[in-house]
Amino acid sequence: VQLQASGGGLVQPGGSLRLSCAASISIWRIALMDWYREAPGKQRELVTTIGSGGATNYAGAVRGRFTISRDTTEDTVYLQMNRLKSEDTAVYYCHADYGRGYWGQGTQVTVSS
Repeated sequence: VQLQASGGGLVQPGGSLRLSCAASISIWRIALMDWYREAPGKQRELVTTIGSGGATNYAGAVRGRFTISRDTTEDTVYLQMNRLKSEDTAVYYCHADYGRGYWGQGTQVTVSS
């Protein structure tokens, strides 16, 4: 499974970004797809997950601001990030649980004025 993440960039506090993660196989076949993030000097942490049935979960720090969704026709998972804060600055990684874990390359999100 190959995962291609995109959509990162520089945004001011309070702004929005949408990340994309395109999979090389049908995402219907993937049990869980996740977004993780890794801030400088910190461990990689789970941000949000979406199951093959569409159920979602969010870390407390992003609940109500971030939304994970998927387009099964495009085999792509999205992360809509609103009301961004400086503490959201990190490299964001998509991950797929398909027998074992697969990682996409990271995409940098920087929230700064």
